[in-house]
Amino acid sequence: MDCKRAIELRARLAQLRKEELEIEAELCSLEMSHSATLQPPLQSQGSSNVLSNEEIRRYSRQLLIPEVGTKGQRRLRDSAVLVIGTGGLGSPCALYLASMGVGTLGLVDHDTVDHSNLHRQIIHTEASCAGAPKVVSAHMGLSRLSSLCNVRIHNVLLDSSNAKDIMNGYDVVVDATDNAATRYLINDACVLLGIPLVSGSAVRLDGQLTVYNYNGGPCYRCLFPTPPPVDTMAGCSETGVLGVVPGIIGCLQAMETVKLLTGRKMDEHPSMLLFSYASQPHFRSIKLRSRSAGCAVCGDSPTVTELVDYVAFCGSGPHDNAPSWSILDDPAQRISCKEFSAFRSTTPRKPHLLLDVRNEVEFEICSLPNSLNIPLDQFDRRQDELEKAIGDLDGGPVYALCRRGNFSQLAVRHIRDKLGYSECYDIARGLVGWQEEVDSNFPAY
Repeated sequence: MDCKRAIELRARLAQLRKEELEIEAELCSLEMSHSATLQPPLQSQGSSNVLSNEEIRRYSRQLLIPEVGTKGQRRLRDSAVLVIGTGGLGSPCALYLASMGVGTLGLVDHDTVDHSNLHRQIIHTEASCAGAPKVVSAHMGLSRLSSLCNVRIHNVLLDSSNAKDIMNGYDVVVDATDNAATRYLINDACVLLGIPLVSGSAVRLDGQLTVYNYNGGPCYRCLFPTPPPVDTMAGCSETGVLGVVPGIIGCLQAMETVKLLTGRKMDEHPSMLLFSYASQPHFRSIKLRSRSAGCAVCGDSPTVTELVDYVAFCGSGPHDNAPSWSILDDPAQRISCKEFSAFRSTTPRKPHLLLDVRNEVEFEICSLPNSLNIPLDQFDRRQDELEKAIGDLDGGPVYALCRRGNFSQLAVRHIRDKLGYSECYDIARGLVGWQEEVDSNFPAY
């Protein structure tokens, strides 16, 4: 191969990719401002006993499977599925539902695309990271994949005021969300509307999949009548997630949806499929109990007959963002990132200790210069090391730092109360605040 020609072709290809990104970014902006036109009324697609030549050509490998065949393919074409959440779970699920021939696909999401989404939310592109709504970006991705799928987008926050109106008319609802409030909302709306619910979740290295409200089986509330404590609910923005894990669960959600639409799930006992990257075998299935007669929404005498305030019910909002804690009562025990930056800039600088209490994995991602990393959960085990570092200060201040300014408050309380050292202060908002208030080039994760 002519090396010079190869270099020219690579440069040309890079330029074309850059132009493609610019075009996609502009198109995202245009479709965002005209998103209402992308939401045709949900109505029956009509039923035809034949598949078009284009459909036969496109779905030929699927038509050869007896479990699908032409009858199953027509059912997919004439069906409507609502995917709530177009993130790590919703991306692969929506892509496969569209590619397999679902006729109408609804998308609900109120978030915008961020670079931190791209390692797992495969329906989005770098161009979408310019602030495009996820539903608009997802609509573009599905349009590139299939012109046969009618895509409806809802760039709204799903809540009690709009859930039933949006969900009404769909054959199956896919819950691809990541917070308790929305999960209970979706479950209750599905029960009230009589729609099967395919629910999935993924965090760190684990995932799970369940079909609720189907064929007399349990709903989500039957198994989880009360939400978990707020301080035990941590999303992937805090605990992390391996990109392929939501991909696996999202694909399985698409498969379960197809089984429902083609009538291939009639005799299955309710079960929950568990996946773990770190275990062998990776998959195991556990049987679920039957519908609970005392369930508040699907039981014999339901008390939830209309959608309620799910934020109040769960004690947390419809997002997976980490809450801001208020642990230290005395404002004097906290300083802002700007104040700490100014302190470190003084000359001569007073002896002090910058104590980073994040875990080792987070500390390896990024850290401030001259900080000592002792994770909060290692304070007791490394107490001698901590006391020595404080003793070397000769009365100088300790500044505790974490990612968001939450766990650092616990560190300050521990050092003040258990070690008896009063010159200890929390850096409010942590490294998130540092990146926003002091150094915009500091890594954000």
